[in-house]
Amino acid sequence: MPPRHKNQPFLNKQITFRPTGARRTIPRRWLMTDPRLDGRLLAAVRKLRFGSGVILRHYHLPQSARIALLRDLRRICRRRGHLLFWAGTERQALRFGADGYHARTGTLGQSRLPRSAAAHNSREMLAARRVRAGLILLSPLYATASHPGARVLGPARFRQLAGQNCGAALIALGGMNAARAQMQNRRIVHGWAAISALA
Repeated sequence: MPPRHKNQPFLNKQITFRPTGARRTIPRRWLMTDPRLDGRLLAAVRKLRFGSGVILRHYHLPQSARIALLRDLRRICRRRGHLLFWAGTERQALRFGADGYHARTGTLGQSRLPRSAAAHNSREMLAARRVRAGLILLSPLYATASHPGARVLGPARFRQLAGQNCGAALIALGGMNAARAQMQNRRIVHGWAAISALA
């Protein structure tokens, strides 16, 4: 059997939930919540392919409303086999019953919950490695409606930054859709994330 590339995801690449030791396969599709989805977010999560992932952002909501939304999403995610990540601290994710958490910064060392991190440049790729993120969302690969006019990485710079990954599941974000996801090298990119394309 030929050796695997250092960035090649296993077909059943998994993350571990501590302290139970339970393991789950990392989804290849991730829906990022956004205020633009208000009114159709729950329906969008119900329509996601079984076993997808959802990252609850919705930073604009008061904390109480955000927690209530997480609970609504959690019921759907349990039925659909989705993983639900909370954008915030691990302590909050544990307290509110999320499956993992999404954050740029934090303490080093092992977490009790799986963690995802956002990266847009070499410095943030290094930071994601230092906090041992299990998933790295690298963006923006293409132009995106979320940040109109923002400078995009483009395929060449994206591949260069992806080369700094070391073991995490790399998720492509920014202008992604199913067709563009099919164009990605599975030896480097584990999956993709989007807002409108998955809603």
